[in-house]
Amino acid sequence: MPNYPKEYLQYLAHFHGDRDFFECHELLEEHWKKEPADSRLEIWVSLIQAAVGMYHYRRGNAAGAVKSLEGALKRSDRSDLEHLGIDADAWIAMLEDAVRAVKAGEPYHDRDIPLQDEALADQARRLCEELTGSAWGAPSRMDDEEIVHRHATRDRTEVIETRRKALAERRGGRRR
Repeated sequence: MPNYPKEYLQYLAHFHGDRDFFECHELLEEHWKKEPADSRLEIWVSLIQAAVGMYHYRRGNAAGAVKSLEGALKRSDRSDLEHLGIDADAWIAMLEDAVRAVKAGEPYHDRDIPLQDEALADQARRLCEELTGSAWGAPSRMDDEEIVHRHATRDRTEVIETRRKALAERRGGRRR
């Protein structure tokens, strides 16, 4: 079995366990920021966009869901997907169906990432229960505000401070 990044395994555990798509986004973003020279940047972004798309779809934000899911489709390189143990044809079909469902106004339902590497699937299943306390393939808990509306409940102090510092650097330390 290939040596998959721990953040990817955690992403799979959350995607299929507690369905914390916001956490999925955070995990892979952390990975690609830590590994900027990773040649698979586009596929990491694709997986992030898929999780963000599912997050928006579940919350009823159709425009955000379509934009993110279509972005995931555009970045879905078959070779990279297969290298990550994902069935590329089934993944693309799943994303296309999700986009179709959102555009048709169909209610949200959970979708799984089609894994073709059984050893990866076994490892991610074990981690799922350990990390999330949820069974693999568990349905979304639609009444869990902490997961469904994570962006509105999280502490953004660090993000705001980082943005403030970046803006100050761009301005050359000048105040406006």
